[in-house]
Amino acid sequence: MHDQPHPRRFGLPTATALVMGNIIGGGIFLLPASVAPFGTLSLLAFGVLTLGAIALALVFGRLAERDPSTGGPYVHARAAFGDFAGFLSAWSYWTMTWVSNAALAVAAVGYVHVLVPGHESKGVNLAVALLALWLPALANLAGTRWVGAVQLVSTVLKFIPLLFVAVVGLFFFDPHNLGSFNEGGGSALGGLSAAAAILLYSYVGVESASMSAGEVRDPERNVGRASVLGTVGAAVVYLLGTVSVFGTVAHDDLVNSTAPFSDAVDAMFGGGWGGTLIALAAVVSIVGALNGWTLMSAQAPYAAARDGLFPAAFATKRRGVPTFGVLVGVLLASLLTVVNYTSGASGLFEILVLITTFSATVPYLLASGAQLYFLLSGRREEVRTGRFVRDVALALAGFGFSFWLVAGAGYAAVYQGVLFLFAGVLVYVWMAARRASRAEGVDAAEATPAVTAAGPAVTAAGREAASAVTAAGREATPAVTAAGPAATADSVI
Repeated sequence: MHDQPHPRRFGLPTATALVMGNIIGGGIFLLPASVAPFGTLSLLAFGVLTLGAIALALVFGRLAERDPSTGGPYVHARAAFGDFAGFLSAWSYWTMTWVSNAALAVAAVGYVHVLVPGHESKGVNLAVALLALWLPALANLAGTRWVGAVQLVSTVLKFIPLLFVAVVGLFFFDPHNLGSFNEGGGSALGGLSAAAAILLYSYVGVESASMSAGEVRDPERNVGRASVLGTVGAAVVYLLGTVSVFGTVAHDDLVNSTAPFSDAVDAMFGGGWGGTLIALAAVVSIVGALNGWTLMSAQAPYAAARDGLFPAAFATKRRGVPTFGVLVGVLLASLLTVVNYTSGASGLFEILVLITTFSATVPYLLASGAQLYFLLSGRREEVRTGRFVRDVALALAGFGFSFWLVAGAGYAAVYQGVLFLFAGVLVYVWMAARRASRAEGVDAAEATPAVTAAGPAVTAAGREAASAVTAAGREATPAVTAAGPAATADSVI
């Protein structure tokens, strides 16, 4: 079932900005230093992962052609495999979004202190983190027009400085700054896999246009385009930025760097203003990511609530935005942030962040599997494909990329994530039981008019039967009376 149309919808530029803004969060500003210990083969890992992410983006585009409804991965998993698989997809995605939003807000605090130094305290940190959560939430509550505007502006503002470093850095590129191809010294395949494990989650967010397909204008065409354009745009920033930082910052310094892009700007132009510039870009980047992910946190439960798999309140929508889902998501993220700062429960926070790394992969696997199911089950016409082999190859590549994400998450993330995923089964049982009881009530209500309608017929039949018995009794009475004297004579004899 398609979403009801409303006047404020995302065009292709806004949908592309949503994808790019959600993919590029705060992590990019540490990424070059994170992969530097593996050498330049990490760039090869980036290239391989980019191909996998583009394949997954194309899969989401194909699926949106079949059903361009809000909820993306959830909608397709449910259509292919039923309610339970759809619920698992929605549950996983929902928990991933609000927990990762809390993590993004905490990450923003450090960059804010670079811009405004000298005010660091636990209370100030908490206030900054909560402000980072609630400002994007207010933009979401104002409607899709504001969400789109904030997303476009923030994506442009963060894209310009990152692309500036990426492009200008090539003119300051010095090959002597590069480490060896395989810096670890082990097998190249091992180094490639290790670098890929760090880089894998750089592309989480590729599904953003599909998740908000109901808000995208002409979604059958634009969801796929926005997914690919946003992924490619993010890849350009990632790859060129990493290459430029590798070539401008000496390898030994880069391995120990806590602000590689800032170090690159300082190396190119001297002075210390690079740190301020990049910190500003990081804050804008994180706020833009929070704006997009706040919307995502409401879209999956909204779609599931329409089908009775989440509480009905999540289906509340105003100005194109599922407002109840936005409020619940930001409240949960805020609660987690408060716990992080007030109780010192960093262990709990880290566990929940690990859960998000696994939870992000479940909808991807199910969506890729759904595409394969539609293609291989004789329902190819539902995905509007004229090139069966190509689309099967894309679906397999998307599934392989998603499976690689699971493997790269690590044992702890998979273990914690599976436990939290199975905890959602209780919610599914509760919602399924409520739906079943409501269905029984509806069946009983539908049956009552039929019984009532049958009542007059039964009564009429009863009256007819009673009349027949009475008539028979009247006919039998004279016969019995006439036989009376004879019976009396016999009894005397």
